[in-house]
Amino acid sequence: MIQRIWSGQSWLYILLLPLSFLYGAIALIRRIGYKVGLFRSWKAPVPVVVVGNLTAGGNGKTPVVIWLVESLMKQGYRVGVVSRGYGGKAEHYPLIISSSTTTSEAGDEPVLIYHRTKAPVAVAPKRSDAVKALLDSHALDVIITDDGLQHYALGRDYEIVVIDGQRRFGNGWWIPAGPMRERAGRLKSVNAVIVNGGSAQLNETAMVLAGDMVINLLTGEQRPVSSLNTVIAMAGIGHPPRFFTSLEKKGLSLIQTYAFADHQSYQQQLSILTPNNEPLLMTEKDAVKCRSFAQANWWYLPVAASFDPIGEKQILSEIKNIIVNSKKTCP
Repeated sequence: MIQRIWSGQSWLYILLLPLSFLYGAIALIRRIGYKVGLFRSWKAPVPVVVVGNLTAGGNGKTPVVIWLVESLMKQGYRVGVVSRGYGGKAEHYPLIISSSTTTSEAGDEPVLIYHRTKAPVAVAPKRSDAVKALLDSHALDVIITDDGLQHYALGRDYEIVVIDGQRRFGNGWWIPAGPMRERAGRLKSVNAVIVNGGSAQLNETAMVLAGDMVINLLTGEQRPVSSLNTVIAMAGIGHPPRFFTSLEKKGLSLIQTYAFADHQSYQQQLSILTPNNEPLLMTEKDAVKCRSFAQANWWYLPVAASFDPIGEKQILSEIKNIIVNSKKTCP
């Protein structure tokens, strides 16, 4: 129902408008407060790049973070990542992720980013604490924040907004009448806009998520996704239908699909999803939470972000210039 309301297919959003105006007013006051100095932002001694979104729900920002980290590391830069760690509950914060850190401690996305990139990753409800923890233990040239566009308590040098190209901004209203954390006018003040799927508009960089090899959770075996042919699919991401549609476009026949909440915590009872021992195919974000009790027929599909070459080059060039200039001004 909420997706119908947010997409503009239901008039029920009108009933939620009073709460949306309240949400919007609070968000605007907070932003203005930080802008005029009423509230104080902490400025890190190295450049900070925010990868976030304007809407609730998954837009594909984590693959963008992974691409950005890997691209900058290939250029020789020392990159760290910070996150709120949503879905995790650590005994203490800030928490620097290691190979033994679980998703129940740090959340699924930070653990995924750590294992994919091998970059230093830290989580904390107050992102500046995570940044300080990384800088205390690593010599870094730049910090990437996974989400946090609206976390103005942390100063930033570059902002990237990721948009779902199919859903874009729905009915355009603030939460809860619509999906917006901030209205679309916020795009005028960010440095780059990346559109995941759909059609990129003027001054937007087109992106697609590509992945054709599946990996077995238990053995690590890799094989073409087409070799599975018929599967049961599950996804606990911001917009599960995107994953299911992508599998059908790859020619897979989906016996059954299971859509879970974003950041869903899984238990061993997932085995009941495959009563006849059919292959179970999930996202990589789900896989990091299921490895400890994986079964032989469980697979995941890792994806990588692919961009319009011109936009990709421009974004990387602008960020590298910020890093270089930052080094020049350091005492």
